[in-house]
Amino acid sequence: MSQVLVASNRGPVSFSRSGDGALTARRGGGGLVSGLAGVTGGGADVLWVCAALGDADREAARASGGRLDLAGHDTGGAAVRMLDIPAGTFQRAYNGVANSTLWFVHHLLYDTPRAPHFDARARRDWQSYEAYNAAFADALARDAAPGAKAVVQDYHLSLAPAMLRERRPDLRIAHFSHTPWAPPEYFRLLPDDIAAAVLGGVLGADHAGFLTERWAAAFLACCAELEGAKVDHAARTVRYAGHVTRVGVHALGVDAADLRARAAQADVADRAAALRERVGGRRLIVRVDRTELSKNIVRGLAAYRELLLQHPGWRGRVVHLAFAYPSRGDLPEYRAYTAAVRETADAINAEFGTGDWEPLIVQVEDDYPRSLAAFGLADVLLVNPIRDGMNLVAKEGPVLSDRGCALVLSREAGAAADLGDDALLVNPYDVSQTAEALHRALLMPEGDRADRCKRLAEAATALPPRDWFAGQLAALD
Repeated sequence: MSQVLVASNRGPVSFSRSGDGALTARRGGGGLVSGLAGVTGGGADVLWVCAALGDADREAARASGGRLDLAGHDTGGAAVRMLDIPAGTFQRAYNGVANSTLWFVHHLLYDTPRAPHFDARARRDWQSYEAYNAAFADALARDAAPGAKAVVQDYHLSLAPAMLRERRPDLRIAHFSHTPWAPPEYFRLLPDDIAAAVLGGVLGADHAGFLTERWAAAFLACCAELEGAKVDHAARTVRYAGHVTRVGVHALGVDAADLRARAAQADVADRAAALRERVGGRRLIVRVDRTELSKNIVRGLAAYRELLLQHPGWRGRVVHLAFAYPSRGDLPEYRAYTAAVRETADAINAEFGTGDWEPLIVQVEDDYPRSLAAFGLADVLLVNPIRDGMNLVAKEGPVLSDRGCALVLSREAGAAADLGDDALLVNPYDVSQTAEALHRALLMPEGDRADRCKRLAEAATALPPRDWFAGQLAALD
């Protein structure tokens, strides 16, 4: 098998300083690391190019000249090159463009009377985004063997495929979007030249992959408005700048064996016992999210409040366990949203709580074993994002459920394409509908709930990470 290069903002390892001052590495999370296991198992030469995300990462990158010595660390079998991108450039590219602009566009998050506001500062941020993408293209071009496959990941690196093609036209290049793709009428919020650069950047790839048919169709619709692009919707191809890009769909599921093995460990069992004691014999509604604007946590809490108002028989009989891990604290919008989650939760407990019943438990510290324990105990799993590329929580929960959980799922999550037949689908903006779906889920007969959960778990594990990644590589043959 030829050499495979992977490019992503976050890599398979990150560094921190131990108590004695030494740099220590730990494995990164996510499906991409798991997906590489299937590639390296076939004897591929894999190099993962990523960014140094913090001071410890940068120090490790500088000490090694960028190519890390990770003997003894689990990186999916990949060698790792960590790019020491100047901190200011990284922050402007990552927070100013990737997370405050492209993420907002693809998730339809702007409060349009107030934002976006593309001014001189936004243009400076865009220049940093260009420099950030160029650093990846340079590294890939330098390290790639003739005819290698390069798989570029996500919205952080929208420009890199075209930049890499300019440097190394011999390579076979794929780009994969983990987010939704905005429809044309929303994508037009971007300045015309930036919108064209984003589309043209992805179209530098031989293959552009998406998680669902819906996001692929939105990309093709945006390309149809790009001057000089010729789109064949039936064949899912785009001809642009003398090059043809094929567009494909690669749904992502979970690795059942790995997930269940992790959930079987002692720390998960300890947390499950603690949760049982705290919840008592009550029914349990669970959600697990970062306090990311698109996750729609505040409306989910409002739906739980309406459940207790409209169906008072549940008072004292149900507990909502909400994991809301802080996210992107560098951005003021996210800090404000995290505060709103806390305020809403406190108000619900003040309104309904009694001496022997805490209706809502909010967990804000990142505790992965406790999340796994909660999946096992849940009667209902609530996943109600405004918009989501896939949402693996919706797939992990049914896989780990002890006795079958009902899934209340936003129709705007990519996972709805795979799980919609057995989930209770809701409009994420409709609080009353979501409250009624929670009520229906709690009342669902045990046998029906167990049967649905079994089918959900089967669908969730049908496309494990290694198959998802292998599909992207196969598309380049």
